[in-house]
Amino acid sequence: MMLLLEVLLYLFTAVLLIPVAVLLLQVVCALPRRPSDALGTGPRPSVAVLIPAHDEAAGLLATLWALAAQLHAGDRVLVVADNCSDDTAAVARRGGAEVVERYDALLRGKGYALDFGVRHLALDPPDIVVIVDADCIVLPGALERIVRLSGATGRPVQALYLMKTPPGAGRFARIAEFAWVVRNLARPLGFLRLGWPCQLTGSGMAFPWAHIANAQLATGHIVEDMQMGVDLARAGAAPLFCPEAVVESTFPANRAGTDSQRKRWEHGHLGMIVSAVPRMLVEGVRQRRPEVLALALDLCVPPLALLVMLATAVFVVAGLAALLGAAYGPLLLAALALVMLVLAVGLAWLRFGRDIVGFTTLLMAVGYALRKLPLYAAFVVRRQVTWVRSKRDAEHAD
Repeated sequence: MMLLLEVLLYLFTAVLLIPVAVLLLQVVCALPRRPSDALGTGPRPSVAVLIPAHDEAAGLLATLWALAAQLHAGDRVLVVADNCSDDTAAVARRGGAEVVERYDALLRGKGYALDFGVRHLALDPPDIVVIVDADCIVLPGALERIVRLSGATGRPVQALYLMKTPPGAGRFARIAEFAWVVRNLARPLGFLRLGWPCQLTGSGMAFPWAHIANAQLATGHIVEDMQMGVDLARAGAAPLFCPEAVVESTFPANRAGTDSQRKRWEHGHLGMIVSAVPRMLVEGVRQRRPEVLALALDLCVPPLALLVMLATAVFVVAGLAALLGAAYGPLLLAALALVMLVLAVGLAWLRFGRDIVGFTTLLMAVGYALRKLPLYAAFVVRRQVTWVRSKRDAEHAD
């Protein structure tokens, strides 16, 4: 019995070291400050900005106004008003956008809306399609950067997509914002410095027409962006990260909306780890495709809160097993993983997080992680597999 326990502990600690080592590598590579690359010269590709919108009338005008200042003559903004029960379509037209409306009670979700929009654009295809969520603000210069980079490389490009904490939010919300910065800035920036691709994160994405026209978009996948990035990488068009181009949004201000959003994102990510990562690791090694292997390693890093819980739990179990007479090897490996994780989080906070969350609040990260335990337990017993829009009003999230 003790031998079986030791074998399992060695296995768990060895597996745990992989995502922890990837995270630490990404953070360390992201630390140096480097000047922004200059914009490319020459003719700018033609652009269509595609905005899927489900009941987004309240904030859509701000998104359209931010885009309007960055458009060139001949550029298009297409809003897909998808299964809307409000006046999203009318607001979009008032904001100067082209609008198509879609109604389907069965096929619901962002992927279906994107597919509908791309098929509409196919009547007069642009060189580059940029996807922006209806609740996002594209900061000045961002559209120009991702369009030119995508046109010059012929590859999909992901802007830096940041989520901000709403006014009055609690301390845990600021920890969530910091975790988002680690995921969407520190990690892809580290891989960019190594010449490796990034994941697609849902908004601020630029695609050459050939890639988006052939993408499998019409699915109800709850993390359609992540799946699309995997499909593109396997097809030889792994996404590039452009940290100089920034797109911003805000976490839902109410607890129910926050929990719904996190459940969709994190269950989707964990599902991708289970379904896609093993196949991509094998494919990357067998076909000698480092970009596929790198993206698989990036995907295998679970949400930061879950990684903290796993590292802590494995360390505690290995310590108890050692007290009962098991080998000390798993305890040493678990301690190494925990130290590496603390180092990665600490370095990321020093470089990217001090303006977001104070050190004393950061020390509450374990409590924040434990608070999400029901979310991860639900992945095992009641996994979310369908797309649900997050509510953004009512009382503040903590």
